[in-house]
Amino acid sequence: MPGLVQPPPTAGRAMAAEVAEQPHRWERLLDRSGARDSDLARAVSLVQAYRPRFVLLVARGTSDHAALYAKYLFEILCGLPCGLVSPSTMTTYDATPAANGVLMVGVSQSGGSPDLVRSLEVGRARGALTLAVTNRADSPLARAAECHVDVLAGPERAVAATKSYTAQLLALYLLVDRLRGGTGAAAARLPEAGARVLDQEAHIARLAQRYRFASRLVCTGRGYSYPTAREAALKLMETSYVAAQAFSGADLLHGPLAMIDPQVPVMAVVAEGRGGDAMLPVLDRLTASGADILTVGRASAADRADATVVLPDDVPEELSPLLEILPFQTLARHLAIARGADPDRPRGLDKVTETL
Repeated sequence: MPGLVQPPPTAGRAMAAEVAEQPHRWERLLDRSGARDSDLARAVSLVQAYRPRFVLLVARGTSDHAALYAKYLFEILCGLPCGLVSPSTMTTYDATPAANGVLMVGVSQSGGSPDLVRSLEVGRARGALTLAVTNRADSPLARAAECHVDVLAGPERAVAATKSYTAQLLALYLLVDRLRGGTGAAAARLPEAGARVLDQEAHIARLAQRYRFASRLVCTGRGYSYPTAREAALKLMETSYVAAQAFSGADLLHGPLAMIDPQVPVMAVVAEGRGGDAMLPVLDRLTASGADILTVGRASAADRADATVVLPDDVPEELSPLLEILPFQTLARHLAIARGADPDRPRGLDKVTETL
């Protein structure tokens, strides 16, 4: 099993560098987004003129978790009903659903997935306003859309997406905040807060040893933190080859709780705010089941946990996912190396997965 093989001395260096870059990349995106002629300003202007009645988001993999975060933003902050597209309806089944009054947002690191491009093409032809959020302004997805927001994450060399994911989160937040009349000012604290989280690397590296021989684990969260739980599970699966499942805190109690025992660690994201409040009864149920619990987020959840990573509490709840994922990215890297893997090059995976 992984852990019996010595990884190369360079294992995880690219991922480590890209995780560390994130506060700087956020600063860059914040600086550029404030310009009147920015692609974000143009996208906001087009969306406001279009006045959508509904939002559809289309994405795959890590970007799908960023899209899920955007779903919470659009519904909570803008009051717009929002859904996630199943691209196969338009690729495999050749469906062409009506899209009048729909804002269709394609989210992709590379912008190169044919199924996402086809989805935006169909949406645009059927009346939707199409917007691409990518890390490549010259990508097929960006060209297929009527407007594009560049997340400005820079080249990402590690297969596991890290900085492009949080840059997507920030770009989507800035978009939604501007649409509701905000200025993005609440995000100004993020780079410094992110640096404080990354300063906990030594603590997180020790936590990796705690889970070195785990074969299964569960990630959970509610509200804005649910996308974090899903992304955390994906990072752990693709880098460390551990069977990680993600559930919302509410869904975890509807059946999956039965599989929890002391041999199945639970990693719970417990933010400051309403989502974190809703997780406290879930933690109580997990404690009663004898689960080994790691909490990431608020300090007050530590008394319900066996291990904890405390995050800064001076950013709004809707921005907490940018901080919450950082410990999981770091944990995934250290856990992979402890288990004998190279997180920069997960076996069988490529940087761009082309799904038809």
